[in-house]
Amino acid sequence: MRISPKMLLTTTVALTLAACSTEAPQAAVDEGAVEAMAETETETGTIVDVAVGNADFSTLVAAVTAADLGATLSGDGPFTVFAPTNDAFAKVDSDTLTALLTPAKKADLTALLTYHVVAGELKAADVVKAITDGGGTATLTTVQGAPLKATLDGDSVILEDAAGGKSTVILTDVDASNGVIHAIDTVVMPG
Repeated sequence: MRISPKMLLTTTVALTLAACSTEAPQAAVDEGAVEAMAETETETGTIVDVAVGNADFSTLVAAVTAADLGATLSGDGPFTVFAPTNDAFAKVDSDTLTALLTPAKKADLTALLTYHVVAGELKAADVVKAITDGGGTATLTTVQGAPLKATLDGDSVILEDAAGGKSTVILTDVDASNGVIHAIDTVVMPG
């Protein structure tokens, strides 16, 4: 599949917006999704390359495109992206999701996507260490500006958003040339 520079930039922005990292903790997950994500991992590809190359992130790629975030987040990074899978987006009310993808809601969509991105590269071990060092909780500041709270539930890293919703990190440390991706099972909301 050939990717245009515009699509690549747009995808990079979406994935970059979702950045944040976690260590070894992982929840039970669809093995097919994990295998597909692992197959798209490359040492030289950008976060956008990884997302565009994985069918499990097609909704995220569409959202990044609709938000026109390519130019903003096409930089070198590094970024940590908490990337919602298609299944995560499927949990969002369909009318709400459809509305967010319209030009009239571009600012809201941008805020939502940037709430999934943390500046810098946080591997899973870094997130777990921050949680441990924080007495069981780490606060991650997103590119959007609002915090995400990270905790452990057994071996799983749990993100709690500003609205009190929770998401589990289901795949960690997918390396890219400009950062790292951690797949999550629920879209986090900035409030």
